[in-house]
Amino acid sequence: MWRISRRHLSPSKPTHLISFLTPPPPPITTTTSIIHSSSPSIPISQPYSSTIPRISSSSAQSNADDSAKLGLGIERTWREGSGLGVERVGGDLVGAVWGYGKCYWELSKARLSMLVVATSGTGYILGSGHTIDLPGLCWTCAGTMMVAAAANSLNQVFEVKNDAKMKRTQNRPLPSGRVSVSHALTWASTVGIIGTSLLASKANMLAAGLAASNLFLYAFLYTPLKQIHPVNTWVGAVVGAIPPLLGWASASGEISLNGLILPAALYFWQIPHFMALAYLCRNDYTAGGFKMFSLADASGRRTALVALRNCLYLVPLGYLAYEWGVTSGWFCLESSLLTLAITATALSFYLERSTRNARRMFHASLLYLPVFMGGLVFHRLPDNGDHHIDNGLTTTVHTRNYIEQDDNVESSRKQNKFSSGTQGRPVVAYASVAPFPFLPAPSY
Repeated sequence: MWRISRRHLSPSKPTHLISFLTPPPPPITTTTSIIHSSSPSIPISQPYSSTIPRISSSSAQSNADDSAKLGLGIERTWREGSGLGVERVGGDLVGAVWGYGKCYWELSKARLSMLVVATSGTGYILGSGHTIDLPGLCWTCAGTMMVAAAANSLNQVFEVKNDAKMKRTQNRPLPSGRVSVSHALTWASTVGIIGTSLLASKANMLAAGLAASNLFLYAFLYTPLKQIHPVNTWVGAVVGAIPPLLGWASASGEISLNGLILPAALYFWQIPHFMALAYLCRNDYTAGGFKMFSLADASGRRTALVALRNCLYLVPLGYLAYEWGVTSGWFCLESSLLTLAITATALSFYLERSTRNARRMFHASLLYLPVFMGGLVFHRLPDNGDHHIDNGLTTTVHTRNYIEQDDNVESSRKQNKFSSGTQGRPVVAYASVAPFPFLPAPSY
C-alpha cells in the first residue's frame, strides 16, 4: 500500500485539506524511504486506510450547535479507514424536513391541538343522527386541527419574550432561535386560512365562523389578557368550550340547547384544571410576567375554592344530558360518580393546599375529560334530534311511531271533546311521553 507524506502535497492544494490527513509514521526501512521519494504524487482525494481524520472537540461541538440551531440535522459521515468526510445530500434533505417538522409540531402544540380535535369530533358524533358521516367527521377534525395549530402558533409568536424567561418554555422553537418570528407567522397564517376554508367548503359556514371566531378569541384576546388581568382563565375557558359546539354545528347545521352539554362540561372542567396548573407553576408564571389568579392568592385558598365551586357545577350535567335526550340514563349515574371523584380531589386541595394535592387534582382533571366524552359517545341516543324543549317543559320522544300515535290520540280526544262535551286528556295521559317515553299512549 502506498503511503503519502506531507512533502508530496502539491503547493497549489489548499492548506486546510491537510487537516484531513494524519502525520505518517516514520519510515521503517531505507527501502520504504526510497519508494516514497521515487513515487509520483498521489491525488489527495484517493482514500487510504492509514489516513484517519482527527477533528478537534471544539470544532465538532461548534458544528453540532450550528446544525441544531438551524434545525437541519445535517449528518456528516466519516468513513473509518478512508479518511474522508462525506456529506450525504439525502441526509441533508431528510434532516431539513425532520427539523422543520419538529418545529411546526412544537409551534402547533400538537398534543393540545389533538385534544381540541377530540372534543370537536365528539361534538360531531353527538350532533349526528342515526348515521355518522365519516368523511364529514374527518374533514371537520382536519379543519379543527389546522385552526388550533394556527391559534397556538400565534400564541407563541406573541409570547416569545415571555417564553424565553420560563424554564418550561424557553426551549420552544421561537425562544431558542430555531425559527424566526416571520417564519412562524407565515406558518400560522397558512394553516389558519386553509383550516377555515376547509370547514367552510366541506362542512358549513356556521362551523367555519365558529372556528375563525375561536382563533381570534384565543390569539388576540386571551393571549394579551394573560399579561393584563387574571380574568384570562375564564376567557380561555370560553375558547375551550367552542370546539365541541363547532363539531355539533358541523354535523347538524345548527346550534341547539342539547348541543350545549359538552361545551358546558369543557367550560367548567377547565377552571379546576388550570387552577391546579397555575398553582403548580406559580414561579414560572411570575418569571414570565403573566397575571394568573393564583399569583394574587398567596395562601391558595381562593384558588382552591374556585376550583371546588366549578367542580360542583359539573354535577348536574349528566342529569341534563339524560333529561334532554342526549344520552341514556346510565350516563347520568356514571357522570355523577365521575364528577364526585374530581370534586373529592378539589375538596382535598381546599382543605390542605399543598403541591401534592394540587397535582392530584390536576391528574384527576386529565382523567375526567376523556372518560366523560367516552361516556357521552357510548350512551348517546342517535335520535336526540327528535327531542324538543318548549316553554321550559322537556319532552323526550324516542321513536316517530310514538309521536304519530300520540298525535292521533290527541286529535281523537279533541273530536270527542267537541262531540260529547267531555274534558280533554287526563293528566296521567302525558305519562306516555314523560317520564316514561317507552310506554304507549293510554286510551281514556
